[in-house]
Formats: sequence, C-alpha cells, structure tokens
Amino acid sequence: MSMLMTKMMQASVQNGDINRRPCLFDGYAPHPTAWDELFDRYGNPHQHCATLVDRLGRLDTSEFQSRRTSADLAFVNQGITFSVYSDRRGVEKIFPFDLMPRTIPASEWARLEVGLIQRVRALNLFLHDVYHDQRILREGIIPTELVLGSKGFRQEMVGFTPPGGVYVHICGTDLIRDVDGQFLVLEDNGRTPSGVSYVLENRAVMKKVFPQLFADIRVKRVEDYPRRLRDALASVAPPGATEWPCVVVLSPGQYNSAYFEHSFLARHMGVELVFGDDLFVQSDVVYLRTTRGPQRVDVIYRRLDDDFLDPLTFRADSLLGVPGLFRAYRAGNVTLANAVGTGVADDKAVYPYTEAMIRFYLSEEPILRNVPTYICARTEDLNFTLDHLDELVVKAVNESGGNGMLMGPSSTAAQRAEFAEKIGADPRNYIAQPVVTLSTCPTWTDEGTAPRHVDFRPYIISGRETWVLPGGLTRTALTKGSLVVNSSQGGGSKDTWVLEDDR
Repeated sequence: MSMLMTKMMQASVQNGDINRRPCLFDGYAPHPTAWDELFDRYGNPHQHCATLVDRLGRLDTSEFQSRRTSADLAFVNQGITFSVYSDRRGVEKIFPFDLMPRTIPASEWARLEVGLIQRVRALNLFLHDVYHDQRILREGIIPTELVLGSKGFRQEMVGFTPPGGVYVHICGTDLIRDVDGQFLVLEDNGRTPSGVSYVLENRAVMKKVFPQLFADIRVKRVEDYPRRLRDALASVAPPGATEWPCVVVLSPGQYNSAYFEHSFLARHMGVELVFGDDLFVQSDVVYLRTTRGPQRVDVIYRRLDDDFLDPLTFRADSLLGVPGLFRAYRAGNVTLANAVGTGVADDKAVYPYTEAMIRFYLSEEPILRNVPTYICARTEDLNFTLDHLDELVVKAVNESGGNGMLMGPSSTAAQRAEFAEKIGADPRNYIAQPVVTLSTCPTWTDEGTAPRHVDFRPYIISGRETWVLPGGLTRTALTKGSLVVNSSQGGGSKDTWVLEDDR
C-alpha cells in the first residue's frame, strides 16, 4: 500500500471514521517494475499529479461507479463504437473507456511536441526523396532493396510531387514509456491513422462527468482538432482551388471499423462525408454529385488504402474508389491526404532508419528515440531473432491492430515454431523488438483500482505549418499483465491531459 493511502487511512481512523466507505485509491500498489503515470515507486503522486490524485482520492467507490455509469450511457447515446471483424458475436462494440486520466506535465509535453514535429518533417523529406532523387538510397543510408521492395512503395508516385508538397498530412505516432519514464517511439502511422475521434469524445465525456476537475486543473484543449485539420487540408489545396476549397472525407462505408470516426470528423469539420459513388472524374477534375449539380472537389481526406482508391490504376476489382482519381491527382487537380505511397514510411522494416533520416535530412540529433529493432531482412538480425523467439516481440511489417504479432515470452512452443516457419519463408516481412515493459496507469477493474499498461498516440497535422494535438489517444490494456492495448484485442482508452504548467 502506498504511503499516501496509508496516511489517509490512518487519518480517517484517528478522526473516528472507522466505518468510512472505501475510496478510489485504497490499497492501490504501483506495478513493481513499470513506470506509473500517477505515482512514484514509493506510492506518492508525481508532483504534477498531486491535485488530480487528491480530488479523485476523495471519491468513494460507489460514487465513482455512478460516474462510470454516466460515462457509459454517454458513449451509448453518442454511438461511439468500433468494429472487430473477427468477433462472431457482432461487429459493433462500445469503446471501453476508463475514467482515470493519464497526465503529462507541460515541460515534458514541450519536448515531445518538438520531437514529433522533427520526426514528421524527416518523414516528409524522406518520401519526397524516395520518389524523386533517392539520394538517401544512393548514399547507402537505407538499403535500396528495403525501400523499393516495400509493399508501401508506389512506382506510380515516382517523379510526382503532391499539391502543397506534403505527403503525411496526418500522422499518429505510437509512443511508449520505458521503466525509467522515457518516451520511445514504437512506430509511425502515416497512411490512415485512426483513433482521434475517441480523443475528442473522451474529453467531452470527462467534462460532463468531472466538471469540477477541469476547474481545479488547467488542461490544454483538444477540441480544436477538427478546425486545425480542415485548415491544414485547405492550405494544401491545388492551385485551381477557390478561396474556400471544397474538402471532403472519403470513407469505404459503414462496415469499416473506423466508420464512426469518418462521420465524426466530417461532421465536426463541416465538410461532406462521401463514398466512392458520390464522386466522379471528368477532364482530370474530381466532382461531387449534389442536388444542385456537380461541385468541384479540391481536397480529399481519404480513409481508404491505396489499393482501393482507383480501379483504373490499382485494384481493378475495387468498388470503393473513384475511377480516374489517380489521373486527376497526377494532373495536380486534387489533393489526397495522406498522399499515395506514404506506406513506405509506415513500413515497420523502414521505421528503424527514422533516426538516420533525421540526421541525414535535418542535420539534427533525434529528440525521440526508437525502440531497438531487429530487421529480419538482415541475416544477422534474422539469426538472432530465430534464436531468441521466446524473448522477443515479433511483428509482420504491414499488419496493424495487434495482428501478425508474436509475444515471445507468453507464447507456446507451437506458436514459436509456426512463426519461425513464417519468418524463414519471408524474412523481409518481419521485424523483432525486445519486450519493453510499458508504463502503467491506475485503472478501474473488477477488483478495484489497479495498474494497467498503457501506450500513447499523439496526432500531428501538417499543411503549410505543422501542429501537434496537445494530448492524444492513451490506450490501456484491460487484462492484468497484458502488454497488448489495441481495441481489437480487448483494450480500452483514457483521456490524456497535457497540463498548462507543471504544478
């Protein structure tokens, strides 16, 4: 039991309140080895968390449960859901939300913000380079075969610069905190990163359930994200656009796992949510069908993968895209966000070279470091991975959501044998990383408040300028001891509070 909790209970007994109701942090013990987001290793709140721990610590568990019920009802009423394709019981689920927020002090956030902007700048420069001069390949900084052999590399983009010169307009960079409390980059999501709608809805629900907390603690706003996104997209509209460019969100439809987010962002940006059939191309210009006749479209925030965008250029069997869209794109008449071909920077086997990109393009040292990574396409790394499968986390380079992954320490001999066969058959498709003990945060469980592992996905928007959402998606593993936080694997989320100052 923490020193803080012990003192609170002692004070309660001294005041004669022996029959008091159990409070939220009674008996809470931080994880023995992981960094705790609210408490230090002695059980005392971090300085910047003191007010939050004090206010939440005054709640008895019955009152907290009542507020949890209110939050759950708010999510149900708002229809805040996601889909799990593999769940035979039904696709739509309410996203699990934990009411105990994760906090980041202002000084720490300032460093993260600069480091994330540095990283996205380097990724955009890398993408322009590999589709033009390929200088980083010619100088041997990154192996040529690793880049040109990536499933995310699009030959169709060679020699073409997107309108506005930006490739990664929206990036979701996954961060974890190690046992020493240092943030590390786990991966960059530069194709169609999802989850930001939950960030905004989490905050809205928290303000309804705990209005007084926001009066006592100064937290940076996240509500500006839709406006910032629309302004950034409009800023990179093609030269033929009007003063008020027409921006749309292109969705594959309601059966997509992130459809709630597509409709949410379109609604809050004040733009049209469209499907492939709503658009058509004439004379290399994209138009939206409306009741008033065709309307020219300048910017498409697309939530479709490259393969499905245009059946005339990519998959001929795609019914989700727009015939002729890529031709209009190459003609410079429409902006696609994110750009086609950003998947090469999203490739987990290219990710280990991001620090080298920063040094190469920016002549700076990386502010945020990567998790050490073994690339199975390299013979030495391949042999090490195969010899240490029981110690490593193995990932398929183009999978997401916890799919195509082996958690070595918790795997069976049969699972390791299966992965060894897969890796040997296609080494380029796998990377491996040491197990990093993710930080934990107090989370409500069936046994009361207990530490659960968390990660963090901030969102970076790039147009003419680059802006980082002051917060992001904190995903939490709801199973004791689990390091898998993905919603598709049973994880939940928390509100992330970036404080205005360090108090």
